[in-house]
Amino acid sequence: MLDSVPGEGEVSLVAAFSKEVNGKGLQAGNFIIGIAKLCGGGGSGRDPSQLAAALKSAKVQLIEGLG
Repeated sequence: MLDSVPGEGEVSLVAAFSKEVNGKGLQAGNFIIGIAKLCGGGGSGRDPSQLAAALKSAKVQLIEGLG
């Protein structure tokens, strides 16, 4: 997963998962949409101040999903 803040009020998020991760039921597109919502967006975000919390949530979700 990659993230960036390309401009004021913008967040960009990208995720790619291997076939093994997909086999555990995790899909990159669905995953990133959920994380982007935490930043006020759909496929990207609008609130960079929420990025750190969104990335923490992403980590927790990945650990749980891969566990």
